[in-house]
Amino acid sequence: MEKIIVKFVKGLSENANSWERRNHKRYGGIANVSRQIRYDIKHGATNDDLLSFLQKIRNDTSYSNLRDYDGSLGRLLELEGVFPLELTSFNVRSLR
Repeated sequence: MEKIIVKFVKGLSENANSWERRNHKRYGGIANVSRQIRYDIKHGATNDDLLSFLQKIRNDTSYSNLRDYDGSLGRLLELEGVFPLELTSFNVRSLR
């Protein structure tokens, strides 16, 4: 699951060849990425694993180079938007 998320957040490189662009267009969109993440969750990964990894990408210094890519934070927000209810491990009433 981590490999899929990192690849999506990183995006397509500027000097990608035509094969990489074609495959990114076909398989690199948010629909395919969310399908792969849901498959991983169905087969053993937990929502807490997903939440902790997304937080690690956002806050950890080891992923600071990933955050430097152009548009990476927008793609991370897009990914978090696909899994809003599934990511919360707490009740909304506990926030009040």
